[in-house]
Amino acid sequence: MAVLPIIEFPDPVLRQRARKVRKIGDSIRVLADDLVDTMSHAGGVGLAANQIGVLKRVIVIQLPDDEEAQVYVNPEIVQREGERRVEEGCLSIPGFKATITRSIWVKFRGLDMESKLVRLKAEGLLAQALEHEIDHLNGILYVDHLASHEELVPILPEEPAAVEVAVG
Repeated sequence: MAVLPIIEFPDPVLRQRARKVRKIGDSIRVLADDLVDTMSHAGGVGLAANQIGVLKRVIVIQLPDDEEAQVYVNPEIVQREGERRVEEGCLSIPGFKATITRSIWVKFRGLDMESKLVRLKAEGLLAQALEHEIDHLNGILYVDHLASHEELVPILPEEPAAVEVAVG
């Protein structure tokens, strides 16, 4: 378990598609622990493996009221509904935030650390975090949802660093 550096834009690894995990073994467990430690240290709500330079389909999410982080392997959105405007930031694009369009709710599936299939319908911040982190695994950044990079707003020093809402 370690706090690792978070890769920042414009590093090309952030634009690469992560590869599917074939087996959840010790290396994936260590990766998951490192992701949780790194996310917690950075004050984020979520983090994807490629944000620490590992091109594997693994994400972690911990909402502000959650006691523990959730780890999902090979996560995917299988259905989405509606649109809503939300403020979002990213640990890989520090110092900025923007208002983007996300789904009202999503249906999601992925594997937990015991290789059991997890299915859920999420809304609110959880839906937003799932979309954000799965976008990362596909090489998509939240700024790609903007009409123009001029829509980015600097985060002022007195604001909380974690708008992530700072999602990974």
